[in-house]
Amino acid sequence: MAERRAQPVGVADGDFVLDESDAGTTLAAALRRRMEGRSWNDVRRLVETGKVRMNDVVATDAAARVAAGARVAVVMAAPRPRPEVPGFRVAFEDGHVVIIEKPAGVTSVPYERKDSGTALDLIRAHWRRAGKRATATPLYTVHRIDKDTSGLLCFAKTRLAERALHDVFQKHAASREYLAVAHGAVESRRIESMLVADRGDGIRGSARRPTQQGAQRAVTHVTTLRRLRASTLVRVRLETGRTHQIRVHLSEAGHPLVGETVYIRDLLRAGGTPLPSPRLLLHAATLGLPHPVTGEPIELASTPPEDFLTALEALGGSRADV
Repeated sequence: MAERRAQPVGVADGDFVLDESDAGTTLAAALRRRMEGRSWNDVRRLVETGKVRMNDVVATDAAARVAAGARVAVVMAAPRPRPEVPGFRVAFEDGHVVIIEKPAGVTSVPYERKDSGTALDLIRAHWRRAGKRATATPLYTVHRIDKDTSGLLCFAKTRLAERALHDVFQKHAASREYLAVAHGAVESRRIESMLVADRGDGIRGSARRPTQQGAQRAVTHVTTLRRLRASTLVRVRLETGRTHQIRVHLSEAGHPLVGETVYIRDLLRAGGTPLPSPRLLLHAATLGLPHPVTGEPIELASTPPEDFLTALEALGGSRADV
């Protein structure tokens, strides 16, 4: 029986279904069989510049192995995919939930309508690169981390998931641990106070009176990991999740985070000199919660990004410490 010759695809757009003779070969090989006159470099460049879709998803790996039955489309007018923002990664996603690793310097959500470059924007840009309809899927805020904090951040994709996850975070049922570097020699300890939006000098802090209006109970567990030259690498577990809770508690304990720009007044008043750092050294390293629909546990861990690790090394730490 004569071998069936692959249908050629010209320079213009074309689409085809992979057959048994393509099974196990690379995407580049399957394309080149059908693109007469094209070199290996030409075919790889088409893939790497986002001109090829497989099963309606942009394929950017020319060396990916393919299977019979997959539909491949060549779209010459497709835009070149933008690279991911450094430090951004989708850590978990299904039909109800998406959990990302957020870079430092990116807000979780827009605070004004014109705000852009938020974590929501990064997710939608990621979906566009994958060939998905980025505006067709809603994103609901159920969890936030500070703009200057990197690490794991959760969003809901359905109203059902939003309601369940809102309940999880409201009841402090999610397990969350952070890695941080704080000034001085930090001892392992438990910190509890009542936090208010204004402690009396215009910034968040602990209330002088537990009954002060708007005061919220906040509990932070600090574990020393390694003493550095003039600072300490710590692991912090949140029992509650108040705004700026870790930053406030460590600052009021005399150990503001390295890279802190807001909760640094007490250190300066005491004559201390802040250690230099290009960013706030606070990273949301773990997140554990029940899936909002199935109830199955989701347990995720995130290694600090390169900017955190470089700053840690400059302070006398090691990448092996985290």
